[in-house]
Amino acid sequence: MSIVTVQLGQCGNQIGFEVFDALFSDSHCPQGLCSKRENEAYQASCKERFFSEEENGVPIARAVLVDMEPKVINQTLSKAAHSGRWKYGQHSCFCQKQGSGNNWAYGYSVHGPRHEESIMNLIQKEVEKCDSLNGFFIIMSMAGGTGSGLGAFVTQNLQDQYSNSLKMNQIIWPYGTGEENDAVHKICAKLMNIKQISFRDINQVLAHQLGSVFQPTYSGEGSFHYRRNPLGDLMENLVPHPEFKMLGVRNIPQMSENSLAYSTFTWAGLLKHLRQMLISNAKMEEGIDWQVRPPLSGLPTLGKMSLNKEFHFNTSIANLVILRGKDVHSAELGAFKDPALYTSWLEPVHAFSVWKTQRAFSKYEKSAALVGNSQFLVKPLDMIVGKAWNMFASKAYIHQYTKFGIEEEDFLDSFALLEQVIASYCNLGF
Repeated sequence: MSIVTVQLGQCGNQIGFEVFDALFSDSHCPQGLCSKRENEAYQASCKERFFSEEENGVPIARAVLVDMEPKVINQTLSKAAHSGRWKYGQHSCFCQKQGSGNNWAYGYSVHGPRHEESIMNLIQKEVEKCDSLNGFFIIMSMAGGTGSGLGAFVTQNLQDQYSNSLKMNQIIWPYGTGEENDAVHKICAKLMNIKQISFRDINQVLAHQLGSVFQPTYSGEGSFHYRRNPLGDLMENLVPHPEFKMLGVRNIPQMSENSLAYSTFTWAGLLKHLRQMLISNAKMEEGIDWQVRPPLSGLPTLGKMSLNKEFHFNTSIANLVILRGKDVHSAELGAFKDPALYTSWLEPVHAFSVWKTQRAFSKYEKSAALVGNSQFLVKPLDMIVGKAWNMFASKAYIHQYTKFGIEEEDFLDSFALLEQVIASYCNLGF
């Protein structure tokens, strides 16, 4: 089954390119540490998901590129074409000469309705190329005007027009929120040992994380067939209740080529670090707080947090661990099935899943990714809502929204919705 990627705005298009490049590079990597037959099956599964029929021997990304300025899309198309390995379709992009002025309301209320038909037609044409549509992967920023505003409008339209298809949004948080870019910047500096960090370095780390989730894995324990419904399987394993839809990704190991040459890994060591990254809400293995422990039976996690805010245990609803590489079937995952890791209303048997493949990912002989539905976003989300409320209360920039049709009631509805999300995740510990 195929996934159609929708790349929105500067951030969405730049990251989208790196995602496709990482997927293609990995699937054609000669060091997959598996048999030729298995490697060919892996390549075929990746191609079915993310690339359509080849044109002159070059696979075409199943993607639609949207931006209100031509510069980034032209650069993205050119980079893909010049790689000589894969490219975007000739008629898969939509751009204009006027941007969104860094204004969410302009992207949502002006560009959205004005260009709705053209954008949705492009998406429909891409969908029609799929033998079987699995769903949509939407890459967009929370900041700016096109990615955030037009991105919200397009997502809404996809929900209306493709109500039976799955949608997953990759949301890029702005700098200074303690999320995404900030964390990835630290990974580039401390783990990848990059001295002068560029946006491309950051985007490549994000692409690696996403690739480690979306590349093929076996459909079940003991099976050597690759799963055909990746988005559906992700939702089934990680979203047991419609009120909890925020997922985060953690990877281990992450390091430079030079360091990798002198490193060896065991599954026990990797999984011990990954589990502690989960419960202490760490984004990388360096600097993990080993003091954080699951709460004692009967003690609510938030009660514990109020006693000592530094030792905030990250309660989960559901976790998926994805293992790739050598001796993968020998990995012991019992520590992730501890009931103390999860909310009391879900048994670990329903809250924890594992996907595996012997085929190594990227340059790593052994690697693990954890996709979690947990309290990891409560703190940054609460901080953003608090700042936004203070600005709203003082009427800061409100005119930039109301002049494009966004009413004050729309703000109040949004605040109420986000506060309910925060409250729901906070209550997981009780």
